[in-house]
Amino acid sequence: METKSIHVHIADDHQILIDGIAAVLKTEPQIQVVGFSLDGQSVLDWFTTQKADILILDIGMPKVDGIDVLRSFNSRQDLPNTIVLTSYNDIKLIKEVLKLGAKGFITKVSAGENIIEAIKTVYKGELYFSKDIRNKIVDSFTGKKASDEEHFNEYFGMLTEREFEILKLVAEDYTNKEISEKLFIAPVTVDTHKKNIMTKLGVKNALGLAVYLVKHKIIE
Repeated sequence: METKSIHVHIADDHQILIDGIAAVLKTEPQIQVVGFSLDGQSVLDWFTTQKADILILDIGMPKVDGIDVLRSFNSRQDLPNTIVLTSYNDIKLIKEVLKLGAKGFITKVSAGENIIEAIKTVYKGELYFSKDIRNKIVDSFTGKKASDEEHFNEYFGMLTEREFEILKLVAEDYTNKEISEKLFIAPVTVDTHKKNIMTKLGVKNALGLAVYLVKHKIIE
């Protein structure tokens, strides 16, 4: 018997994170990405005419934030099965999105290891929380991590000035072609720099790079 595909829409204001999640989801034959949005209004507009089984929703988006997206869906009684994907993990936010009908909550730093399981779990009608969120709920811990206050150079000091310049442009969702035009270097040179950056930061792919940027407060 053929397994039904799970259709997923990804909403986040950073294209690099959307691309990274989409790349991970491509490894799972049952899951199909059917759309993406870079701001909250686009999410609402897309779901007006189209459907997805699962919405992966960032909270901090332009135009309409994720909380108001959930409120809007509730007001029109058309809330899709939603997994909140965010940099924020405080208890108040978790309670609020659950009250608004979200079925899952995972942090961006744990997206790579949790996203497929989260989608399959929520698709079955169950709630899903990544391990770090489960621990947060159990411990009711809302303080900042010590690493948040550590010096920036501890994470990025190994990069050359050019590599860090490219990293910042990647974080701003510039493509290789756009970076090459902005810095007056060949696209192949940009690609080489990006590979060197990933090697130095100890990440293997675009999602790993996106997670690193989220974890160390370059993007949220």
